[in-house]
Amino acid sequence: MSERPAVRRYPVRVIAALVGFGYVLLVLAACFPAFQNLSKQQKASNSDFLPKSAESTRALSALEGFGGKDVLPTVVLYESRTAITPADQARAVQDLTLIRNHHGWFKGQASAPVVSKDGKAIQVVLPLDGADLDQFILNVKDLRALLDRPGLSGGVKVYVTGLGGNQADLFEIFTSIDGSLLVATLVIVIVILLIVYRSPILWMLPLLTVGVGFVLAGGVVSQLASSGIIDVDGQSRGVLPVLVFGAGTDYALLIIARYREELHRCPRSIDAMRAALRGAIPPILASAATVILGMLCLLASELSSNSGLGPVAALGVAGAAVTTIVLLPALLLVSGRWVFWPRVPHVDGLDPVSDGPWAKVAGMVSRRTTSTAVGTGLVLVALSLLVTGLKAHGIPQSKIVLTQVESATGQQALERHFPAGLGNPVDIIAPAEQVPAVLTALQADKGVTSAAPLSQNGSPLVVNGLSYVVATLSDPGDSRAAERTVTRLRSSLDTVSTRVLVGGNTAIFVDIEKASTRDRTVIIPLVLLVILLVLALLLRSIVAPLLLVASVVLSFVATLGVCAVVFNHVFGFAGADAAFPLFAFVFIVALGIDYNIFLMTRVREESVLLGTRAGTLKGLTVTGGVITSAGIVLAATFTALGVLPLVPFAEIGFAVAFGVLLDTFVVRSLLVPAVVLLIGDKVWWPSTLAQPSSRGSSTDSTTVPATSSTL
Repeated sequence: MSERPAVRRYPVRVIAALVGFGYVLLVLAACFPAFQNLSKQQKASNSDFLPKSAESTRALSALEGFGGKDVLPTVVLYESRTAITPADQARAVQDLTLIRNHHGWFKGQASAPVVSKDGKAIQVVLPLDGADLDQFILNVKDLRALLDRPGLSGGVKVYVTGLGGNQADLFEIFTSIDGSLLVATLVIVIVILLIVYRSPILWMLPLLTVGVGFVLAGGVVSQLASSGIIDVDGQSRGVLPVLVFGAGTDYALLIIARYREELHRCPRSIDAMRAALRGAIPPILASAATVILGMLCLLASELSSNSGLGPVAALGVAGAAVTTIVLLPALLLVSGRWVFWPRVPHVDGLDPVSDGPWAKVAGMVSRRTTSTAVGTGLVLVALSLLVTGLKAHGIPQSKIVLTQVESATGQQALERHFPAGLGNPVDIIAPAEQVPAVLTALQADKGVTSAAPLSQNGSPLVVNGLSYVVATLSDPGDSRAAERTVTRLRSSLDTVSTRVLVGGNTAIFVDIEKASTRDRTVIIPLVLLVILLVLALLLRSIVAPLLLVASVVLSFVATLGVCAVVFNHVFGFAGADAAFPLFAFVFIVALGIDYNIFLMTRVREESVLLGTRAGTLKGLTVTGGVITSAGIVLAATFTALGVLPLVPFAEIGFAVAFGVLLDTFVVRSLLVPAVVLLIGDKVWWPSTLAQPSSRGSSTDSTTVPATSSTL
């Protein structure tokens, strides 16, 4: 009988190299071209994100017949410290003539120069075309360059402000997101990895892994956005790299920690990697699934900016998880043990965490269980009471940028001399026969300084039986007072005709806040339900998931309380975006629950062997170091959002960073273990654990038994 041919065995490093190289090549070939276009996938205005049923959206559609769609009113303001001279007025007329020569800038007619009542300023309102975002920014740049030439009296300054100037400054900042944010995130991750590993080489592997994951996620997001399947704005583009690098580095820390530990027991690196992946992949997949499902709940939002963020964030986490599981093990196997230099793990059977600082924390929780649970709970409740000071009603457009920009300075100058709502009008669409009644209602409102219909040959212009009335408010168009005026106008004009539509930028803010309130009411319970179901399946329990969700919700509310104090009294922000509570909730709860997943999956594993009490203490001990490092990484990466001079990014970055640290150091390390010890075996109800071994049953309450593995 002939012998079977010998199977050719390839070295582990060769196979690992092929897997790693093949994966990187596949990602680059399939995703890098689209990834390069990610910065171009951005909607241009707030109105793009509103539902079609919103009144401001319907008003915007009706404006198409009057040529008012995509118009961004832009104010050119000349301000003098003393008084405007006839020469200054002549210069303003000359400038307007030069501006009018650029026909491609406009959608409509520019107004004539108007001198303020105090004689210290001149304003010109330009209806600039904002349909093409990139072209609009270039047009505003050219406009400012045209106005920046000699010819005005000493002490006269020229500003390009109003809604158009503000949007141009804001969009230009958004175009810098990709470069500055990515650099800041990379620096933060590198520094933390160097501190954690204290190795000149090892930090490169997780960084390379997460970088490939970012290309994968960014390429898929860009392709879906260009196909019109999802919506991408500056906020989701900004969050994507932070989330990918934060979550991906967390997953890498877990795999590397488990692999390093197994190398102390396994002579062959492939055996150590198999054991490491068996222990690390389940919690990584459970964590990623929880975050992904939580983020996808945002698809239920009425605002497409929110619903777009959901799949963008979900794809980011998915890209990070898949790449970490596939690429990082290959890189570690190719590199060999020497990559851990100078602390190279040798086969010695050591368990380096069994008597470390987290064993002391576990001992403290064991000795002072009740006081730990009550004390941490009271602290979180006290912080939660501060949430009433949070002003999540929107941020004035003129105060959304943290650095000094021309549009903000010009808006302040405009309000010193003209009605504050000038350059940010309210657009009213009404049946032509109702225009006199509409004007009467507008003149009766204390928040309106002037109102007039769009005219042609001295008569109101009528398109499809409708007329267009422009109203100027006495308050800045992005203020709470202006929003209250719009709400009053909608109510009073409904008595004139239910066909009257009140639109414009202020009305858009009103509709966004209304949609945000609805989203919070619908999405927050949905996220909690999804997370609860995932935890119930993972832990095979009802009590434990309820405990974990309750602890993270308490941590979230406490974080909002701290944000209220910090935003109002430390940073001095003018408010918080209406969508801020929802974004903060989704990120803090979905990401914060991760660390409880990492903890409780290990606690359950140990409890089967040791009993619930000893298993909880052991789980806390062996997961403490790596989970704390992961929490610090994630919090630090979100602080990178602070490099962008935009209030919404600074707020969400602070909230998530603080919330994650609160979850890591207080909720996961103290509150949850203490409450689990108080509940005992009932925490696993309705499932039951196997009878603990003699080792576990004889363990003293203050002693943490050693096992052979860590998370």
